Amino acid sequence: MLPSTVKVLARHFFRFKIMYIALFLIASGIYVLTHLSFLESATPEPASANYEYESYVADNDITLQVIKTNPKYIRLRRIDNNVTASGIVGVNGGFFWEKQLLSIAVQDDVPVGGEPGARESGWFNAKYARGTLVYDGRTQAYSVQVVGDASQLNVTDRSDYWAQGGVSLNLQDDAGWRMQADTQAIPAPDDNRLRSAMAYAEDGVYLIVANMGCTAEDFRKTIQSYGKSLPNRLIDGIFLDGDGSSQLLAREAKLMGDGRPVVQMIGVD
Repeated sequence: MLPSTVKVLARHFFRFKIMYIALFLIASGIYVLTHLSFLESATPEPASANYEYESYVADNDITLQVIKTNPKYIRLRRIDNNVTASGIVGVNGGFFWEKQLLSIAVQDDVPVGGEPGARESGWFNAKYARGTLVYDGRTQAYSVQVVGDASQLNVTDRSDYWAQGGVSLNLQDDAGWRMQADTQAIPAPDDNRLRSAMAYAEDGVYLIVANMGCTAEDFRKTIQSYGKSLPNRLIDGIFLDGDGSSQLLAREAKLMGDGRPVVQMIGVD
């Protein structure tokens, strides 16, 4: 009798074990699906329609993801988040360390992270005078100015401009660009890293992110190649922060870098 009873109990135990495993798998699947849906809904579709998107594949196999917009729609923002989670069309901004902004990010003479003149607020290009792309709203003119802080910027009306710091691209100076980039302490120029840039032409602003690791030189050459394909060629621009910080959000594409949060982004209203 005892062996038979043990066999019956063993069979029932085995059946219940299978049932419990099946219920666990079903419950796990429901949990994952509902939480994935939550994550999707937590990042709404970008609202702005004030841009054009393009993907450009160069002969060197580097693909540039490009957002083109009018300078009046540029909004420099502090986000402390990954760009793809921001719900805002745009790309990453300048350099940072932890929560400290190390590049100029100023709109209408107000830094995105604090008060004018405050450290780590976006008022300074920390440690180095660096290339800063400036749009003068009064004259509707662009320039790349090498400055240490926003007080040194040459603009017509301090209540009507924006300025984004980075490292000078010098698209028109093949002989001297690298020397100036080194002077401005461009990070890891010879490493294959993800890279981002902000450039301008007569017809607008171009926010550019590479889809693969490349050197600063290869990235710059690819931007030049892309610029030559445009009706209005790119005139100049700046390298932005790169590597895992190279991020982009548009309806047509999402690039999250290595997933890290960035302190500041260049958004499109």
